[in-house]
Amino acid sequence: MRSTVSFPARGEPVLPPSLLRNLSWPAADRTWSPDDHAFARRRGASSKLRIGGFICCSGSPGVWGPCATNSAELAVAEINRRGGILGREIELSIYDAGGPPDEVVQRAEQAMACDDLDLVIGLHTSAVRLALRKVITRNRIPYIYTSVYEGGEQTPGVVAIGETPRWQSRPSIHWLADVRKASRWYLIGSDYVWPWQSHRAVKRYIAETGGQVVGEEFVPLGEDEHEPHLARIRAAKPDVVLISLIGTDSITFNRAFGECGLAATTLRLGGAMDETVLLGIGADNSENLFCASGYFPGIGSQANDDFQIRYRAMFGPNAPPVGSLGQSSYEGLRLLEAAANKAGTLAMEPLIAAARNVVYTGARGPVTVRDGRARMSMYLAEADGLDFRLIKPI
Repeated sequence: MRSTVSFPARGEPVLPPSLLRNLSWPAADRTWSPDDHAFARRRGASSKLRIGGFICCSGSPGVWGPCATNSAELAVAEINRRGGILGREIELSIYDAGGPPDEVVQRAEQAMACDDLDLVIGLHTSAVRLALRKVITRNRIPYIYTSVYEGGEQTPGVVAIGETPRWQSRPSIHWLADVRKASRWYLIGSDYVWPWQSHRAVKRYIAETGGQVVGEEFVPLGEDEHEPHLARIRAAKPDVVLISLIGTDSITFNRAFGECGLAATTLRLGGAMDETVLLGIGADNSENLFCASGYFPGIGSQANDDFQIRYRAMFGPNAPPVGSLGQSSYEGLRLLEAAANKAGTLAMEPLIAAARNVVYTGARGPVTVRDGRARMSMYLAEADGLDFRLIKPI
């Protein structure tokens, strides 16, 4: 395994432009012809099921784009070999969900108008989800959101299946308090809705253990100057730093954290962290770094082993590493397959109703969704070089 990973310059896509739909023209500059409007009315006329994968392929969370795209393509290939969804072959288009939410909304509006989308799968920030959900569901298109998030998504037409603080952070905080005697916590996250809302819950969980929060800050997306944050952390003397930074922001922060010597004395607990991020951090900077997730490549299960074998067979031994964030797009499509089979239709209301109460099987193994909340096995792990070593189910 390589010990270093190179990342694109800030804002550059991590996928080749040829793999992304060409939706760069602004809607305001587009002149619509009668033929355009006729094309836009054809949704549902095709026998193919047209799915838009809105995946972050640029910006801080763009590090997950390659694995997420591969994982979605693998799911599509498998489902199509089984005859598609209710007999309809899936046609997948990938759109970049990186960048400011209003730009992503513009891409979505163009995609729905020009590409006849029947359904949207999303792996992107919660800020983008909040911006997208109204415009997508207004067009009567079901929307499956797969990323780790803050919880509480109840919008009609939307189902979210990612890890939430109640099941991811709470047992991890209790374990660190009980086993590692952690009582002083410093919280640092990206400046948008997932860290804001997650930290509110985290503070309650820390209080349950008798601990205290000795500092908190939110960092603009794309920030890579971390010396001031590290100085405040050093002055606060926490036992644990809970990190809700995403993608390359988490990579640069954790690199700096290790390089300045804090890793040897201070524990870290990551939220949106997986093997892709860990490769960027590097083995020399991963000491005392913990993570909780519903999926790790090292989980010893038949479902996971089979998934990884199929992933490598399709994309080769040098494919982007599998991690929890990226592979969640595979989970989203497996959920769709199970929900459509249960509902017997792809119409938005019955499909989403089925998706909110269904059991599906993905790389994580069986996942039960009840009342729109995904219940999956959760694991606590500690970084061991460039891999996560599982500690225990939580």
